[in-house]
Amino acid sequence: MDIKKLQALVVDALEDVKGQEIAVFDTVHLTSLFDRIAVVSGTSNRQTKALAASVRDKVKDAGGDVIGIEGEDTGEWVLVDLGDMIVHIMQPAIRQYYRLEEIWGDKPVKLGAAKRKSTPASAEASESKVKSKHLASTQDAPEVKPIKEAKPAAAKKAAAKKTAAAKPAAKKAAATKAVGKTVKVAPTKTEVAAVKALKEQPPKRVAKAKPAADAVPEKKVIKRVAKKVEAE
Repeated sequence: MDIKKLQALVVDALEDVKGQEIAVFDTVHLTSLFDRIAVVSGTSNRQTKALAASVRDKVKDAGGDVIGIEGEDTGEWVLVDLGDMIVHIMQPAIRQYYRLEEIWGDKPVKLGAAKRKSTPASAEASESKVKSKHLASTQDAPEVKPIKEAKPAAAKKAAAKKTAAAKPAAKKAAATKAVGKTVKVAPTKTEVAAVKALKEQPPKRVAKAKPAADAVPEKKVIKRVAKKVEAE
């Protein structure tokens, strides 16, 4: 497998599992055993093992050879041997202690170019489709016209209409307030004259009814005594 394609596969596999501080170095001028070295950090034993598994699976799927994997037992430093490329997956403390970059890091490889080469054609096609859709949506969008300001005459007419409409409502409100209240009505002339005539007439004397003869107690006693005398 071409070394550039191999390093692109390794970088993609490491990025898939969120590998941190990925660095690739060209080692052709330093040793004949391998052409590239990749160094990456994993935050835990589980992540270092997952990074190694991702590299192994991706290279095998592409038809490459995986010679061996070492260090999976502890997970602190996992080494993946791909023949022409060695991948060192290390936890941050181990990486800082051994400093492999100082040994093999004379010629760092730019990962941007490798990543662009490894981008599949389908991804580029999908990206172009998204761009074309965006352009079509912007072209088809209707033109937004600015709102014209109302003229002073039109504003006056609208205000007059509002006041005319408010007058009946005010009358109706006044009528509803008057409901239930006593309305004072001025008396007519004939009513005033009748009241005056009644006031000027002298009051009538009412004769007191005389009590009946039987109703007076004294007369009853006299009659009873008279009858008694006659009987004797």
